Amino acid sequence: MTKVNILFEKCEKERAKDTGLPYTAYLVTYLVDGVKTYDISTANKTVELFDYYYDKYKKNFIRFDQANGRVNPKLYGYQSPESSKKS
Repeated sequence: MTKVNILFEKCEKERAKDTGLPYTAYLVTYLVDGVKTYDISTANKTVELFDYYYDKYKKNFIRFDQANGRVNPKLYGYQSPESSKKS
């Protein structure tokens, strides 16, 4: 089973320059009604990412490029639990 995680759907291309993204993130380019559209997605393997988008958009799929993310994927979106102080 393909495991593709879409972080940002139909976003601006500039969002891929964010270094706060996981280093496994890719900027995916495809056409919707003749307009270039962008997603930022992750997958376990790049072939899974390709298969998912090609199956979904067929000939309207253009390409995917690695985003500028620098964060470990395990830590992406992690928020430390709030500490409860005892009085």
